[in-house]
Amino acid sequence: MDSSRKKYISIFVVWLFTISGVLGILMGYKQWFLSLTWLNLLVYFLIILWNADFNKTVLLALCIPFGIGMVTEFLGANYGLIFGAYDYGENLGPKVLGVPWTIGLNWAILTYCSAGIVKKLQSNLWISSVLGSILMVFLDLIIEVSAPKFDFWKFEEEIVPLQNYVGWFFVALLAHVLLQRSIKVFHFTVSLHIFIAILFFFSVFLFV
Repeated sequence: MDSSRKKYISIFVVWLFTISGVLGILMGYKQWFLSLTWLNLLVYFLIILWNADFNKTVLLALCIPFGIGMVTEFLGANYGLIFGAYDYGENLGPKVLGVPWTIGLNWAILTYCSAGIVKKLQSNLWISSVLGSILMVFLDLIIEVSAPKFDFWKFEEEIVPLQNYVGWFFVALLAHVLLQRSIKVFHFTVSLHIFIAILFFFSVFLFV
């Protein structure tokens, strides 16, 4: 299949899942759709790999933010380090040492997509890594509003500390530098649509 056709199929699937999830939750099927969050993230991840022709280098490179995410989230969820004290709910799927494996996918997806966007604008490794990290912190600001309502995770006393955003930035910066050193070509269009789809999903529920 040619790359152009792949791209349009990918965009269609991304928005099909995103809009279906939004409508399903708004129509009263909240728990059913949220329980399938793991599937949604897995589809995004596979779309990234598919558009990279399941390149082994890309797959191994994505293991970097996956691993960084799992380790840092383990330290956060179990010891209150880096991001503050919080616990995971049940809607992100099975957990490994208190951390849903989908969180690793989430870190891989967000790092890749934010890198794919900023590399279109800036080729310098350090500048693009900083910009990508800022994008991820911005998205986390939006996500944190809905996370407790969706039973994804919840901070102690239900207050997100400043430490969380500082931690997100520096962990994201490390993930970006290592990922961008490993992958030379990112798929801009797919990255943009996945990132905007996630932003759109959580923005809808800011005040709902």
